[in-house]
Amino acid sequence: MRVHKSIEIAEPPEKVWPYFVEPEKVLAWYTTFRRFEYTTDQRAGVGTPLYIEEQTGGRLSRMQFEVTDWKENEKLGLRMVSGASYRSYRMEFSLERTPSGSRATFMEAVELPYGVIGRLVGLAGERISAAMVGKMEARLKGLAEA
Repeated sequence: MRVHKSIEIAEPPEKVWPYFVEPEKVLAWYTTFRRFEYTTDQRAGVGTPLYIEEQTGGRLSRMQFEVTDWKENEKLGLRMVSGASYRSYRMEFSLERTPSGSRATFMEAVELPYGVIGRLVGLAGERISAAMVGKMEARLKGLAEA
């Protein structure tokens, strides 16, 4: 399952970036996350560990992630390193400066277990996930522009 969506935000990347890396701000717009926590004193940079709980489809997933890409005010990449619900899970948040502010882009790539059945379920879930991401990006836009 893969989702890739962008939204224009009338604020510079510096104002939007905290919504990708500050736990309370992430939880304010990323509505499927129940927890987003740094698990060590490291709070920035490649290798930073994170604990995320995500509620989707009536199921709570508990996962450990690590930061794979960190370019402040530009790009944040996350990769799941452990968790029972998915075979693999990657997320990328990026910001591009535009004449009117920023373009925020979200990419999610999820591989479900269960082989062919997992792939079929993933394909069916892509539309639902894309719609949810669209709503979350609209929420991010509203919060960043407030």
